[in-house]
Amino acid sequence: MLRITALALLVSVACAAEDLPEWKRALLPPEGTPLAARQEFTFSNESEPETLDPAIMTGVLESRLASGLFEGLLTIDPRTLEPRPGVAESWQSSADGLDWTFRLRQATWSDGQPLTAADFVASWRRVLTKATASDYAYQLFPIAGAQDYFDGKVTDFAQVGVSAPDPRTLVVRLRQPCPWFLDICAFHTLMPVPMRLVEEHGDRWERSGTMVSNGPFRLAEWTPRSRIVLERNPHYWDAAVVKLERITALPIQDNETAYRLYLDGQLNWMPKIPQLKLEEVRRHPDYYVATYFGTHFYRFNCASGPFAGEKGKLVRQAFWLALDRAQIANEVLRSGETATTAICPPIAGYAPPQGPLTNRERARELLARAGHPDAKGLPTIEILFNSDERHKAVAEAIAEQWRAALKVTVSLRNSEWKSYLADQDALNFTVCRSSWIGDYGDPNTFYDMFVTGGGNNRTGWSNARYDEILRASQAEVDPAKRLALLAQMEEILADECPIMPIAYYVNQGLVRETVGGWHQNIRDHHLWQYVWIEE
Repeated sequence: MLRITALALLVSVACAAEDLPEWKRALLPPEGTPLAARQEFTFSNESEPETLDPAIMTGVLESRLASGLFEGLLTIDPRTLEPRPGVAESWQSSADGLDWTFRLRQATWSDGQPLTAADFVASWRRVLTKATASDYAYQLFPIAGAQDYFDGKVTDFAQVGVSAPDPRTLVVRLRQPCPWFLDICAFHTLMPVPMRLVEEHGDRWERSGTMVSNGPFRLAEWTPRSRIVLERNPHYWDAAVVKLERITALPIQDNETAYRLYLDGQLNWMPKIPQLKLEEVRRHPDYYVATYFGTHFYRFNCASGPFAGEKGKLVRQAFWLALDRAQIANEVLRSGETATTAICPPIAGYAPPQGPLTNRERARELLARAGHPDAKGLPTIEILFNSDERHKAVAEAIAEQWRAALKVTVSLRNSEWKSYLADQDALNFTVCRSSWIGDYGDPNTFYDMFVTGGGNNRTGWSNARYDEILRASQAEVDPAKRLALLAQMEEILADECPIMPIAYYVNQGLVRETVGGWHQNIRDHHLWQYVWIEE
């Protein structure tokens, strides 16, 4: 809470360069930097995005676009990952950390219409309306009354702790202190959307021709399965600092194709590399690899099929222990990933408890106890993964390990991104490849997704004790006691096995040396308004 109190003292940003705060000056081109005449940035965004609606999106590839199209109350500094002023030019909190007042700057939408505090209230209300189907609605639950409104226990939104006493003031009341509250004020779910267009066009409001946003860029083109083009937004409040004129995102699923385009000079950035050319890419001067705040893991369908019920728990435990994580990390991924049995990476002084990386003898005992010695009576186990050669390689290796250790029959099903997400949401899978990149620098970002009924749970698993500990950890202010509660949740996940952690991510890719304003950080977070192209 000391860090939050200090951040609350930040003041509004002046327009004159000499009055800019140090953090902003550090993000701008140094004096004398030779900028290219053509300020266009093209990158491989891996697949067709599920949506451009910040209230709906859940994936990394969508959030990359959201950071250009929209802006929340705050932004996140790509160098330090600290909250910085966004639409809110300043903010302050009460001594107990419950009451927050945000002072909004004179900002507008990309069509020139004023952006007001009421737009945030209406947008947050939309997120908390179940019909919106926002998987991230729980990000707003720290606000007083928000969860009750979402659950239908309260129908009057005036009872939710968010209000706009005037067009440039937003007041938020929390139900309890929340150390990551400022971080989520920069998260895409809490970004404003133009409700007048949502009401007029429904789900089609986000398409080019009708879409209005408030970020440094606006949507110029969305040609499905071809390209998404963002152009500089002249109505953005801080348009003077924006150097890029155009950003083009290409939905290239095949990393070999993206690599050829990169070598041909047609891409400025590719955030994934072809697994079969790993050694070649590593020798490229533009290659980078860094720590990433994320985890490779698999989800089990705990609601139906062989992994459901009491016997299903034993089956999950067996498959969990039959996995040789070290082999996957060292021989398949091969980029410095760390094998793990914990969903949460070490962060903010928290080191999650670790279990055995593999124990195949115990795995076979558990499968026999479940009534399936040598996999007798088990159906074919299907692994669902989204189309990507790396995910395919991991799925093939895991399938072979399970066949060898448990004598089970395993099949693979790959799917393009949007279908993959839809099947995951609908629990239309037996085992599903998954990953999670932390949304903010606190372990809660990994643990709160497995709460009963959570939009990002996607396992069908429910555990009342886990839910209770999660709530206690979110309310606990004593650091040592909170760390103990976090560890208890990790231990429950390791015992119940709704998920199967595999390895901690590394962030690797290729970015041209002519790209300026590019800062590596553990969340691979980049603010497009501070990126430029040098000669």
